[in-house]
Amino acid sequence: MPTSSASTTDSARSAGGGVQSLERAFDLLERMADAGGEVGLSELSASSGLPLPTIHRLMRTLVTCGYVRQQPNRRYALGPRLIRLGESASRLLGTWARPYLARLVDETGETANMALLDGDEVVYVAQVPSRHSMRMFTEVGRRVLPHSTGVGKALLSGFPPEEVRALLGRTGMPAATDRTITTPEGFLAALEEVRRQGYAIDDNEQEIGVRCLAVPVPDSPTAAAISISGPAGRVTESATERIVPVLRQVAVELSQALAAPGTAPAV
Repeated sequence: MPTSSASTTDSARSAGGGVQSLERAFDLLERMADAGGEVGLSELSASSGLPLPTIHRLMRTLVTCGYVRQQPNRRYALGPRLIRLGESASRLLGTWARPYLARLVDETGETANMALLDGDEVVYVAQVPSRHSMRMFTEVGRRVLPHSTGVGKALLSGFPPEEVRALLGRTGMPAATDRTITTPEGFLAALEEVRRQGYAIDDNEQEIGVRCLAVPVPDSPTAAAISISGPAGRVTESATERIVPVLRQVAVELSQALAAPGTAPAV
């Protein structure tokens, strides 16, 4: 009696030793996210190079599992079950970042934070406080609008101007202090300055007496930024020249750790 093959088209191993169908399914999910969360099968076929029958089979499985849903217009959208995975991953991201934030505190003396862009808001996912008696606290889980924060500027500095304008139109630009930027033109000019100098500043814009320096985490799987914050009397212009290179270096190292396949970041 002939023996059956242990592998089929869907369970065939990839060149890297993984399961090809899983790799393809996750690739399709990421392509959907890049396309704004909703696509048609023909779009996925064109961007991935996979034949329509293969994509249809994979999408049908993802729909059954709840990770994709089919819309009334027959297009496919990311499903609600991904929210739970994303929330858990965000919490882990904050945990993984803590050793890097601790290094920032050691080298700068100021409170270090990590924040993500969640929808139209900035959410703080990790913090390591300064050892100074006078220090800044930001509650992990706190949500703020991006236009009045250093991390918000860092996060949005890589976005096209039209997307930034659309976000600001949805959130509004309320003034947290008399230093807050409250016009789209002013904020877009600030983002251009972030891109030019390579870091963002919150100069008494979220809270009077507090300055924050922030940089984006390059190539992060989701838009992320790290920052230090402290009293304006300590986070001076001269301190900025010392702190920014440390921020950039730690952001690059965190990015590299997050990109390493199969292992949790560690320092």
